[in-house]
Amino acid sequence: MQQYTEKVYATDLGDIHYWISRTEKTAPWLVMLPGLTADHRLFDRQIEGLSHKYNCFCWDAPAHGKSRPFTLQFSMADMCRYLHNIFTAEDIDKPILIGQSLGGYISQVYMDMHPNSVSGFISVDSCSLKRKYYTNWELYLLKRTKWMYMSIPWDWLVKLGTMGTATSSYGRSLMHSFITDYSKEAYCNLADHGYRIFAQAVEADKPYDISCPVLLLCGEKDGAGSAKSYNRRWARQDGYKLVWLKGAGHNANTDVPDIVNNLIENFADEIFKEVML
Repeated sequence: MQQYTEKVYATDLGDIHYWISRTEKTAPWLVMLPGLTADHRLFDRQIEGLSHKYNCFCWDAPAHGKSRPFTLQFSMADMCRYLHNIFTAEDIDKPILIGQSLGGYISQVYMDMHPNSVSGFISVDSCSLKRKYYTNWELYLLKRTKWMYMSIPWDWLVKLGTMGTATSSYGRSLMHSFITDYSKEAYCNLADHGYRIFAQAVEADKPYDISCPVLLLCGEKDGAGSAKSYNRRWARQDGYKLVWLKGAGHNANTDVPDIVNNLIENFADEIFKEVML
């Protein structure tokens, strides 16, 4: 793996930590965006497997991982503004966005705010942000999750978050380390905020049309909400390619990293084939 350099971007609400691996100045970029409560380590296996060929970026999203303390007063659009500023500073141009769960939603908001600014989009166990996929009742509940999380004993929350998102020992160990880095109150506040800004992004009822090539990846054992049914509908209604990952859970890139890396590389090679020649 190329040198993986940690950097910091300062905002009024807190500092954002991000990591960059550059193989060469002219190489295309892969931007990896972890899901809710996870940090940059979620994509360690992808950085290890792909940084020899592509420039790679990953971050700890605001209020996640090392990007704490961070005031929970930001929207998904704010997160995209932070990303855009970082991309400008680092000269990250026309990347492929690879978003896992919440990272996939951030990717869609980013593409809506900055049309034609990315070369491709890979969704890993994420779903569409289009309003037509969600009922009013689902969105109502998503904005009121803190009471439910707080009512569950902490050791149960840790177990549910660990066992419910990954199927592999590596993936579960990683998720356990993410969750236990938080106190119960911090974890519940972050989850509540994440679900709320997701619901607000859906309720904005924007087109969220994607003009670049798209690849949907979903674990066959993804048990997070209705992710599997949403992905079936997303692929069918919007005409995107959907690949089911055998034996993988919601954090599929940690459960079957070699398969995911191969899919990412093939997708990226097809997009960047002229650049790579």
